[in-house]
Amino acid sequence: MRLSRYFLPILREVPKEAEIISHRLMLRTGMIRQESAGIYAWLPLGKRVLDKICNIIREEQNRAGAVEILMPTIQSADLWRESGRYDDYGKEMLRIKDRHERDMLFGPTNEEMLTEIVRAYVKSYKDLPLNLYHIQWKFRDEVRPRFGVMRSREFLMKDAYSIDLDFESAVTAYNRMFVAYLRTFARLGLKAIPMVADTGPIGGNHSHEFIILASTGESQVFCHADYLAMDTPAAGVNFDDAEELQSIVNRWTSLYAATEEKHDEAAFGVIPEGERLSARGIEVGHIFYFGTKYSAPMGAKVTGPDGVDSPVHMGSYGIGPSRLVAAIIEASHDENGIIWPEAIAPFSVGLLNLKAGDAATDAACDSIYATLTAKGVDVLYDDTDERPGSKFATADLIGLPWQIIVGPKGLAAGTVELKRRADGARETLSLESALARIVG
Repeated sequence: MRLSRYFLPILREVPKEAEIISHRLMLRTGMIRQESAGIYAWLPLGKRVLDKICNIIREEQNRAGAVEILMPTIQSADLWRESGRYDDYGKEMLRIKDRHERDMLFGPTNEEMLTEIVRAYVKSYKDLPLNLYHIQWKFRDEVRPRFGVMRSREFLMKDAYSIDLDFESAVTAYNRMFVAYLRTFARLGLKAIPMVADTGPIGGNHSHEFIILASTGESQVFCHADYLAMDTPAAGVNFDDAEELQSIVNRWTSLYAATEEKHDEAAFGVIPEGERLSARGIEVGHIFYFGTKYSAPMGAKVTGPDGVDSPVHMGSYGIGPSRLVAAIIEASHDENGIIWPEAIAPFSVGLLNLKAGDAATDAACDSIYATLTAKGVDVLYDDTDERPGSKFATADLIGLPWQIIVGPKGLAAGTVELKRRADGARETLSLESALARIVG
């Protein structure tokens, strides 16, 4: 993409309303624009990151055996009355009426709707196990939306729902998502620690939050420091092997880790002092097993191998892609701007033409751009007539993993400059060597 044809509304001043670094940087880089309290438009740069995060989430859900669907954002209040949650959920639920005065709502979550789908189609134990997920915009009317997309009213959510015959198979489904989440966050460049957590308005009796450590985190968390060195499950993990999954979960839950709501000071104190870790954390995922909480009152039953009908056992598993964008920035930035992990960077390479309009630099940049594009590399080509200092500042601000800097002096010597955004390292290389470094 040529920057001269792209929509990248950079702000040079720090927005006064932004309290945390991710909100400031997302506004400054033109990733988002606030349209009302807690509601944001996603502009081209932000949308590219959001899409890449969703693609990784989708790949790992599919790998774990989940099946993608898409449910409506507007739901009937009758479903929520069946489960008993319509009156209990609180003011965070946006309740509306359609033109026929029927009670509707803008869904904050989808347990009821998914349960309704299951009771309509899933009748026998032979139809199980099943896990259905979707990636959908949701709305929760936060009393005080803040921190940009970190705590917004409208947000993108991946929510998956497991449906199983009994508790034992439901635990395997839970473990499947537990392992999938470890892999997902690692691929996003994050070290996420699963912590015992409160179930909140979803309900249930088994729950973990996946937390990344960040100084601007919303809550205090407590864990064993060894979590920071644990290896992520490999791509070859067998999601059909219940014992293998349980062994991974056992390893990742063998040490102390808890959110503030579930913290046990006595248990934490048993950990040797040098291995205790108390820090601020950001929730990036939350998984629940809630058994028959919804299936029993809503009549979602299956016939078991013994011919007896019983309510299905269910769990739900959430990741907020829009929230993840902010969380990743909180974990990966410096004084100059964002530092994107390569897997989700909006573009892999920033190509900087330091003298646009010069025949030699234009020709060299056009050649580099064509070569990288043909290799499937996402390139943002700064072909504008801005001053070099401005181009350097923009490239650092938006945080692309690599910068190829092309100027008349370097070209005269047969070289370009390659900069790695993560550590600022610069190398002067031949054009061929620079390209080889990028494409491998």
